[in-house]
Amino acid sequence: MKKTLKDIDVRNKKVIVRCDFNVPLDDDGNITDDTRIVGALPTIEYLLAENASIILMSHLGRPKGEANPKYSLAPVAADISKKIGREVIFKSVPEVVNAEVKEIAAGLKSGEVLLLENTRFRKEEEKNGEDFAKELSDLAEVFVNDAFGAAHRAHSSTAGISAYLPTVSGFLIEKELNFLGHALENPARPFVAIMGGSKVSDKIKVIESLLSKADTLLIGGGMMFTFLKAEGLEVGKSILDEEGLELAGQLIKLAREKGVTLLLPVDVKAADAFDNDSPADIYSIDEIPADRMGLDIGPKTAELFASEIASSGTVLWNGPMGVFELPNFAAGTKAVAEAMAANEKAVTIIGGGDSAAAVSQFGLADRMSHVSTGGGASLEFIENGTLPCIEVIADK
Repeated sequence: MKKTLKDIDVRNKKVIVRCDFNVPLDDDGNITDDTRIVGALPTIEYLLAENASIILMSHLGRPKGEANPKYSLAPVAADISKKIGREVIFKSVPEVVNAEVKEIAAGLKSGEVLLLENTRFRKEEEKNGEDFAKELSDLAEVFVNDAFGAAHRAHSSTAGISAYLPTVSGFLIEKELNFLGHALENPARPFVAIMGGSKVSDKIKVIESLLSKADTLLIGGGMMFTFLKAEGLEVGKSILDEEGLELAGQLIKLAREKGVTLLLPVDVKAADAFDNDSPADIYSIDEIPADRMGLDIGPKTAELFASEIASSGTVLWNGPMGVFELPNFAAGTKAVAEAMAANEKAVTIIGGGDSAAAVSQFGLADRMSHVSTGGGASLEFIENGTLPCIEVIADK
C-alpha cells in the first residue's frame, strides 16, 4: 500500500502537486474536455482545506523540450481558477522555474495556488534530469503525485523530484490503484476483460497478463481481424497487424491452455471504404468480401458480448469495438458500453484512452464504477502490476 495525502501532515505546508492537465484544446485555445482537471479537484480542495500553499505542475502535449505558446498551460490556469473560486497564479516562463517563479513560490500564503508552465518546455523533463527535478523540489516541502495518466513515464516532475521530497499519492492515483489493483488481484467473478484497438503487437503483454487473471476475454476492434486471420479466415481489406499474426495464434493457444474463454466476433459490419457514408453491410466472419473492410463488430457479436458482460462480476475494457468516431460504425462500441452500464452489480472499469472517450460520447461515463484517466498508464499497470512513478511513492 502506498501513502496518500491523508498519511502525511500537509497543514500550512508548501505542497507541490504533479497533475495530469494534458487536456485537449481547440484552435482558439479553449479546453474541449476537462475530465482530467475535474479528476484533480479532490486533491486540490483537500489541500486548500488544510491551509496548504499549493504549487501545481503538469505537461501539455508534445512541445519537444522547447517553449511553445501553443502548449501553454494558461487556459488550464483560467479553468482551475473558475472551478475552485480563487485566482490561480500563473507565470508563463520558458524555463518553467526561474528567479521570478522561485520568489512567487517562496511568498505563497496558505490557501494560495500557483501553476507552473508546461514542464515539457524543459528538455530535461523527459530525460528525468536531476537538476530540473531539484529545481522543482526546492519550491516546496512535500511532493504529491496525482498524475496517473503520466505515471508510466519516469520524468523529472513525476519521479525524479521524489528523491528530494517526502512523496505521497493524491486521491486520483489512490482511486486508480484501488480499482485497477483490486480488479487484477482479487476481482469479483466472473472477470470479463474486453480488448479492442488495432494492433495485437502493441498489447501482447497486456493480453498475456489478462489471460492469467480473467475468466473470459472478448476481442473486438481492429485487432479482431488479426485474430480471425490467425484462425484461417479471410478478412478482406480490413486492417491487419502482420507483425501480430503469429502472436495472435499463440494467444489463442494460451487461452485454451489456461482455460480462459476467448471470444472472437461472429459477424462484422464491413464497408467499401473508411468513410461514414460508405455503403456497408453485415457479414458473417467467414464471408467478409475481398474488396470490403470491417469497421465494427456486427449485431450478433454485440449481443454475444453483452450477454457475457451481463453475467460478469468485474468488467475491464480497453479499446473500442469499431470506428466509433464514425456514427455508422459506432453501434458495437455503444452496445458494449450500454451492457456495462446496465450491469449495476458488477465493478465496471474503463481503461482510459478511446474507451473513456467512447463512454463519455455516449453519456454513460457516470454509470461506470471507474473511468481511468490514463490509457497508456492503465495498460502498463495491467501488464506489470505497478508503474515507475508509483514505485517512488512512499509505502505505508
